[in-house]
Amino acid sequence: MDRARSQSPFAASLWALLCICSIGQSRAADIPAPSPDGLERITAFFDNEVRTGKLPGAVVLIQQHGRPVYLKSFGVQDVRTGTPMSPDTFFALHSMTKPVTSVAAMMLIDEGKLALTDPVSKYIPSFAFTKVGIERTRPDGGLALDLVAPVRPVTIRDLMRHTSGISYDYIGGKWVEQAYKDANIFEGQFDNKEFAERIARLPLARQPGTLWRYGHSTDVLGRVIEVISGQTLYGFMKERIFDPLGMTSTKFVLKTEDELARMARPLPSDMILLDAERDRLGHPEWESGGGGLLSTMNDYSRFAQMLLNGGEFDGKRYLSPAAFKDMTTDQIGPGSGVGRDYFYFPGDGFGYGYGIGVRTDPGNAKPPPPGSLGELKWDSGSGTLFGVDRKLDMIFIMLEQTQNERSRITPAFKALVYDTFPPELRRP
Repeated sequence: MDRARSQSPFAASLWALLCICSIGQSRAADIPAPSPDGLERITAFFDNEVRTGKLPGAVVLIQQHGRPVYLKSFGVQDVRTGTPMSPDTFFALHSMTKPVTSVAAMMLIDEGKLALTDPVSKYIPSFAFTKVGIERTRPDGGLALDLVAPVRPVTIRDLMRHTSGISYDYIGGKWVEQAYKDANIFEGQFDNKEFAERIARLPLARQPGTLWRYGHSTDVLGRVIEVISGQTLYGFMKERIFDPLGMTSTKFVLKTEDELARMARPLPSDMILLDAERDRLGHPEWESGGGGLLSTMNDYSRFAQMLLNGGEFDGKRYLSPAAFKDMTTDQIGPGSGVGRDYFYFPGDGFGYGYGIGVRTDPGNAKPPPPGSLGELKWDSGSGTLFGVDRKLDMIFIMLEQTQNERSRITPAFKALVYDTFPPELRRP
């Protein structure tokens, strides 16, 4: 091999490839697999959740070095039918849609068709007239709302890191809630174009670039993708992400009887999530980039693995190394000038990149929350969660449909995942 390496550029390249593969295999050999006892504790946890009636069911995956080391389905996808859960069950992803939409936008940035510094008004002109709401107290003690011009335009970067000043109707104080309620932004039928127009007419809750606040920013980003691509958001995602990745069961609307029969539903007592699902079903024409996708474990694991691979999957690159690094670097940390609204923030020890939470430090809790520096994650109001741990060469995904129990189950599941590893690998 040494002689061949010296005689031909092709042989030299082959030698380099073999060395890289050898290094990768050596690194994989150095990372322990999850312990069987630890995996059994995960099984016992979800068996108990189903047996005690807290969950109808769930599907759980831990994948390491590109191969499943734990994949189990628990309970049923619908207590009315008793249909068992499976890796091909559909789940409403809610906010786990956001990383997918953000990858789609980063692909356009990679191609030079979109820039982080672009004002949103370049693609949605109504945003040129958006104002910022400033609450003040009147002399009589009542509250009034002043509308002032933004100090700078809302940019694509603001949409991607949630610093646009765009809120959700249940976050940001009474005046924000009232403004969204009065605007009736979910009234009647609307698509992404109309929804973006409705958001543009609302006052921003803060000056652009000053505060991380969860909201409809990624929905507006979805409309920007449509304007640039000339396609629907789903059309672009299908062509550029879903079809190439083999995500054949990821979409905004289920249409066939087979698809509808595979849909997971919350328990009848989970009224907040059931109401949210009714709202989603009532607007099939709205392809919400912030929360509208439906997917399966078989599908979403491919998307998560692509992120673990640094933007590549099965030999096809979806994001350049530079774009991937930018997306997965904390964009709201020290020196960014961005404050943090901790309602729906990624959590202790985390920052936020473009559309995804990024672990930056151990955090303030003692002991630190489980996980690794550089870990990527996001979850949702429907109880779904995924994580990407490059240190352990691992992805982990939990798909369930519960709003009532998600705040308890999500941290418990993550702790159980990391408890399958030796103590020195469980925390940063």
